Amino acid sequence: MEAISISKERDDIQWKQLWSLAALYGSVVIGWIAYQNYQPKLLEQFHFTDFSFLLMVSQGVILVVTPPVAGKFGDRYRFKRGHRIPIISAGISFAAMVFMAVAFTLLGNPGEIFKWILPLLIVFWLIAMSIFTSPALSTLELFTPVDKLPRAMAVLTIVANLIYAIEPVIVDIIDYIGAPFTFMAGGVVVLISGYALQKNSLTLFKLTDNKESRPLAAITLDTQKSKFAYILFLGIALGLPTSILFNLFPDVLSQKIGFLFNDLGGKMFVVYILVFSALISLPASSLVNKIGAEKSFWSSFTLILICTLCIFLSQSSVIVLSMVFGFALMFTLLSVSSLPLAMSRSNYYEKVFCVGIFFSGVALPEGIINAIQAF
Repeated sequence: MEAISISKERDDIQWKQLWSLAALYGSVVIGWIAYQNYQPKLLEQFHFTDFSFLLMVSQGVILVVTPPVAGKFGDRYRFKRGHRIPIISAGISFAAMVFMAVAFTLLGNPGEIFKWILPLLIVFWLIAMSIFTSPALSTLELFTPVDKLPRAMAVLTIVANLIYAIEPVIVDIIDYIGAPFTFMAGGVVVLISGYALQKNSLTLFKLTDNKESRPLAAITLDTQKSKFAYILFLGIALGLPTSILFNLFPDVLSQKIGFLFNDLGGKMFVVYILVFSALISLPASSLVNKIGAEKSFWSSFTLILICTLCIFLSQSSVIVLSMVFGFALMFTLLSVSSLPLAMSRSNYYEKVFCVGIFFSGVALPEGIINAIQAF
C-alpha cells in the first residue's frame, strides 16, 4: 500500500518542492538585478572602468563554462551520495559567503589596497551563482512527471518574468538601502531559499531511503545517447531572443513605436512583454503538452526569428507592434518548451550535466552581446 501511495504521489507535481525551487530561482533573478545595477557603479566608484571589457569577457566565460562543470559534479553526487543536493548546498553557501564578503568590504570603505579585492569578489560571485543554479533547476525532473514538465516550467517562467517586470521597483529599493545592505540581504535571501529547497527535497527523498528514485527497469532501458550539441543549441535558441529582448529592444522599440504611446520608454515595452508572457505561461504550457515540446520549440523558434527580423527591419509602426505581440507569444512558448525538451534528449546518467550545457547555451548570446557593448 505504501508503494502504491508513493507511485500516486509521483504522478503529480510535488508543489512544495516546486515552489521552493521557484523561490530559489527568484532569489537568483533578484541577485542578478542587484549585480547588474551595482556592477557599473562599483567599477566607476573604485576607478575600475578600464577593466569593464575584461570583466564582461570573464563574466561570459564563467557563465558558459561553470554550469556544465557544476552539472558534472551534480551527476557524480547523484550516484555517490544518492542525490545532487550536496553540490547545490555548496554553491548556495559559497554564494551567500561572497554576498556577505562584498557587503562587509563595502561597509569597511576599502582603501587603495583592499579595493582590489572587489573585482576578485565579483568573479567569485559569478562562479558561485553558476555552481548551484543549473543543478538546482535540474531538480525539476524529480518534482514533476515528464508530461507535466512544461507546466512546471510555466511556474518558473511566471516567477522570473514578474520579477524582471518589477525591476525598476527593485532597483529603487536597492538604491535606497545602498550596496552593502543589498548584498547582505541578497546573501540572506539566497541562503534561506536554498535551505528551503534542500529541506523539502530531502523530505521527498526520504520516501526512497534518502535517494533519488527511478524504477530500475527505466534506468536499464535508458540507452539513448545525450545529444549534447542539440541541447546546447536549445539553450542558444532561448538565450538569443532573451538577450535581444533585454539589451536591444528598449532602444529599437522606443524609436519605432514609442510615439504611439506618448513616447513610452523602451524599458516599459520590455516590462509589458514580460507581464504578458507571465500571464499566458500556464495556457502556453497546456498547448505545449497538447502538441509536444519538440513541435512547440521549432514552431516558436522559427516564428520568433521572423518576428525579430520584422521588428528590426520594418519601418511600419503597425507591423512592428503586431510583431512585438507575436514575439511575446513565441517567447513564452520557447521558454516553456526548451528546457523540458533538453531534458528529454539527455541520458539519465548525464541529466544534470546536460542541464548545465543547456544553460551554457542560454548564457552564450548574452555574453557575446555584453562583450560587444563593453568594447
